[in-house]
Amino acid sequence: MLSEMGWRIIPQPLRLPLLPRSDRKIPAWVLSTIVLLRLRALLDRLERRFEFSESDCPAPRGSVRWNEYATERLPSARFLSVPCRFPDLRDDQELKAAIHFTLRRQLLSLDGQRQAGIVVLRLIDLCLMLLERVRQVTPKEPERRRLQSWQRGPLKQEVFLNGVQAIEWTIEGNGLAGLADLQGLPWMMSMEEFFEAWVEAIFARVTRHSGGQLRIGRKRETICPIVWNPPYLGSQKYLLPDVVLERESETLIIDAKFKGHWEELQLGRWGELDEVLREHHRADLLQVLAYSTVATSQTISACLVYPCTLRTWESLKRQGRIVHRGSLRAGTRKIGLFLAAVPMVARLDEVATELKKSIFGGAN
Repeated sequence: MLSEMGWRIIPQPLRLPLLPRSDRKIPAWVLSTIVLLRLRALLDRLERRFEFSESDCPAPRGSVRWNEYATERLPSARFLSVPCRFPDLRDDQELKAAIHFTLRRQLLSLDGQRQAGIVVLRLIDLCLMLLERVRQVTPKEPERRRLQSWQRGPLKQEVFLNGVQAIEWTIEGNGLAGLADLQGLPWMMSMEEFFEAWVEAIFARVTRHSGGQLRIGRKRETICPIVWNPPYLGSQKYLLPDVVLERESETLIIDAKFKGHWEELQLGRWGELDEVLREHHRADLLQVLAYSTVATSQTISACLVYPCTLRTWESLKRQGRIVHRGSLRAGTRKIGLFLAAVPMVARLDEVATELKKSIFGGAN
């Protein structure tokens, strides 16, 4: 699923002591994902600086080594080969050499995990693409003192520090906690954020096939500030739907909820459910309906998306019930309401196709 959603979210290492191994086996490619994405960000933001270079130039440049020119170049009639030393604006060659070394080690590790499937093949493609960006620099393992100096540098950006940390993890052979016989890096991954990213990826695919524009809450593209008067007495500062799909005169507002409500709703009637569960579901409905108030389109719909098991989803698909429909009046406006179920399995195209047919029908 991480690969299918395009690495919208990945495990986040924590700044805590290394953890002992456990019985859970975390594939090595999971850490490779973090390392490669950090190195890509580092290469994108790599600081350029002046470094002194020495080379033969066709004309004097910078400081000329006249003694060498007179004793070696002139006697051999190489008049346009002037040995010079000059400042040159270039990327940090030592850091790029360390990145090159790290990428080669990551590639070697990933190459031995091809049996894990397409996710590893995609990571290998990413690693090869990054290697192409540093191929002009000879790979070199950085010394411990050099790594420490990079980490202690003044005003270092987070992207830089994260990239250096990724190089260090690769050199020291650390894995995520739970990996075989190594001490592991402590890490976490919010399942709420993971599910939101999964729903975002699904509706990105829906948008590709049905047309329209997709705005993403994770990127703060859907934020709607709340203006309080006076401002200091306010509470909630803004509304932030997870996903907003706009096409022509229609707006669909999607809110992903990593809860078991869908499965619970399939087990019994509404009146038979636990009062706490019903109250939580009411709060979800009120939240997504509040989001609908900021839309100005002619047709507005609000959609709550819950996870379900693959078995439940297959059953609902056969019955044509992966989306439940409702509506309500808000003054002169009619608000459509959808309850949708999506499985937590890496079948993005299939899920998106079924969801598109259930919400928009067969029309493009």
